[in-house]
Amino acid sequence: MDEQVCCPPFDPKPWERTIVTFDHQKFVQVKVRTLNFMPLNFGSVMKKAQAQINAAGAMVVDNIALSNHVSKWMMEVLIAVDKDVAGMQMSTLTGKFLSNVYEGPFKDTGIWCKNFEQFAKEESFTFSTWYMWYTTCPKCAKKYGKNYVVILGH
Repeated sequence: MDEQVCCPPFDPKPWERTIVTFDHQKFVQVKVRTLNFMPLNFGSVMKKAQAQINAAGAMVVDNIALSNHVSKWMMEVLIAVDKDVAGMQMSTLTGKFLSNVYEGPFKDTGIWCKNFEQFAKEESFTFSTWYMWYTTCPKCAKKYGKNYVVILGH
């Protein structure tokens, strides 16, 4: 029997070495506990948020969930939605974001970040905030054979 896949396949091409523009894109904002930047309750937070989004009749846009590692102990996750979700903290993003895609094990995150900083320097792009988009859950990454992570600098 085929394993269940909960995350849609990710096409990296539109996100590779490019500028992405968000124009008042709505996001649900949730918090995840971390220990030395490693998420502790990511799955449970995302499941709870998805249930609230569904209950409000909203849809997640393009499976986008941007993680902002605020500290070693906490990460904010912004989940793109098509409308406001009552009872949840909302935010919007507007502007240009430098984007690049990385693939491989999470232990390479430091290498990806250094590469992204170099890419931004080459593009003369300065950013104040950056986000990591873990495009699939670990089970789906294993199923697809690819673990794509997008880094976006705003």
